[in-house]
Amino acid sequence: MFEAIQGIEGDPIVYLNGTHVPLSKAGISVLDRGFIFGDGIYEVVPVYWQQLFRMREHLDRLDRSLAKIEIAQPFTREQWHSLISGLLAAQPKRDHAMVYIQVTRGVAKRDHAFPNPPVKPTVFAMVAPMTPPSELLRTKGVRAVSMQDMRWLHCDIKSVSLLGNVLAKQAAIKAGVDEVIQFRGDVMTEGAACNVWMVEGGKVYGAPKDNQVLEGIRYGLFQELCDRCGLKFALEPISRDRVLKADELMVSSATREVLPVVELDGEPVGKGTPGPIYARLRQAYDDCLSALRCNEVLS
Repeated sequence: MFEAIQGIEGDPIVYLNGTHVPLSKAGISVLDRGFIFGDGIYEVVPVYWQQLFRMREHLDRLDRSLAKIEIAQPFTREQWHSLISGLLAAQPKRDHAMVYIQVTRGVAKRDHAFPNPPVKPTVFAMVAPMTPPSELLRTKGVRAVSMQDMRWLHCDIKSVSLLGNVLAKQAAIKAGVDEVIQFRGDVMTEGAACNVWMVEGGKVYGAPKDNQVLEGIRYGLFQELCDRCGLKFALEPISRDRVLKADELMVSSATREVLPVVELDGEPVGKGTPGPIYARLRQAYDDCLSALRCNEVLS
């Protein structure tokens, strides 16, 4: 169903609505609701040595996001795997890549209400190079500033409507730092495009899984890594005061993996260097990736 088609270096083959086309030739109607309203969802799946990392969890979240905005799931799990395997086979082999998936409600007359009857969803997927965090970022850490979270109240949906995240990231760039840590009132939520973790008294804390935070795939992974490392792990509301006094802060995402935050609002976090809990979790994360590579080598 989703056969591989060889692309040209620099103009990769992508999937769009049942066909494989060069990226330069892919196009949608200007009446696509993803373009007009941001009415759609997406996923980004990291790929290491041609193997999808936590694909089941990404497809689980895809299901949740689609259900929350009432778009019918266009494919079975087997079809998604076939589609993505075909795309990966059509690209130059790389040690690191990412798969981008987007599903919108489809093309319809411009009207805020859902099309009735429903139209066929638009499905797009592509493979792009991914550069893992540099050794400098891993060992020196990142700097952040705090800001109020001004996004909508359905951040648990991985929506293509990302203007709030874009503005948050731009705020970091204007401040000359790497990331922002956002707060709703006095309670920490997340970064511009990452989850935030706090270490306090040797215990790892994260924001609750609710409508104010996107449940990153590393939520489950972090708990697994903490279990491996013998670290206590908890999700609860975290106040600004606790964040400012944290022993360690970390950020995580599909493409940034896990990185230490060493400075917040111009002040050092902890001792101003990557902390011991980060070092243990970073090593455990690397062990997961090493296991993937071993599977690739043995296959």
